[in-house]
Amino acid sequence: MKTKITILFLLLALLLVPGSTAYAQSPNGDVFLLGQNYTLKSDKTLDGSLAVIGGNVSIEKDAIVNGDMVLVGGNLDMDGESNGDVVLVGGNLTVTSQVNGNIVVVGGQLLLTKTAVVKGDVTTMGGQVKKEPGAEVSGNIVNNAPPITIPEVPNVPNVPNVPNTPNVPDAPSVDVNINPFWEVAGVFGRAVAIALIGMLLTLFLQPQLERVVDAMAQQPLMSGSFGLLTIVVAPLAIIILAVTILLIPVALIVALIIPLGWLFGMVALGQEVGERFTKAINQTWAPVLTTGLGTFLLVLVVGLVGMIPCLGWLASFLVSLIAIGAVAMTVFGTRSAPGKMIQPQVEIIPPTS
Repeated sequence: MKTKITILFLLLALLLVPGSTAYAQSPNGDVFLLGQNYTLKSDKTLDGSLAVIGGNVSIEKDAIVNGDMVLVGGNLDMDGESNGDVVLVGGNLTVTSQVNGNIVVVGGQLLLTKTAVVKGDVTTMGGQVKKEPGAEVSGNIVNNAPPITIPEVPNVPNVPNVPNTPNVPDAPSVDVNINPFWEVAGVFGRAVAIALIGMLLTLFLQPQLERVVDAMAQQPLMSGSFGLLTIVVAPLAIIILAVTILLIPVALIVALIIPLGWLFGMVALGQEVGERFTKAINQTWAPVLTTGLGTFLLVLVVGLVGMIPCLGWLASFLVSLIAIGAVAMTVFGTRSAPGKMIQPQVEIIPPTS
């Protein structure tokens, strides 16, 4: 159970680690890089988590990482010290120093040299562990964690032959014509329901909604990337949790977070639509009414466009990715968007008389 909880935590770290621009760290020290390499120089310290997708990571000797590390699709050379858990998905991990946490490798190779010291568990799924003489692992080593096997059914005594039954005629096919009017009515009703929820959220969570809107407006591409990563990683985490019966309630909670994130993101985006609409008609409304109208218009338009055959789903899918990603980046609006540019305050000095 401990191993599965560790795997879930590390995979979900991809969603919770704050992102930043590809060339800078966020104020709290966390680093997120997409398609770039990262090197922590010797004698340097990273006080935060590190997540790299599609790049290589090198932690040089005497460097220290005070946080968790997640690497997807790259190689990790760990020559410095890590004070957190390490997860690698699809790559090679070489450890020559001390890791004060757990190590999880999914679909990759792990090499523990003779100077490696791991204070936690080492778990691999679809990969291999090579441990040189002298390497120390304080916890358990689970190499290629086996999948669940179905127990064999005990032998059943012979049953006498049953006479053949006549063929049953096929059931007649019934063609059901769906009236497009009901589809439009369904989209309209859904838009009204989500708009009412948006008005309620505005009463209590206005600052959180504004932070999500800032993430969408300033980093739409990053929001979409986080949204895609969320819908890819979340099902894997749910499956891992569901393997253990005791963790099924946790899997249900994780499964519920995704639709809630979509709803929160759509309301935040609807708030922005409502504000732009009221400005266009030179009106100033209360935030509750602005959010309600904008959310209604957004959901209605997205729903109607989604009814277009073949390509209609694409617009709805892209909007959903941006909404979910912005919520994941800001953790439901509890913090500002990573990499947000803070406008410097300029003091205006009045002219001398």
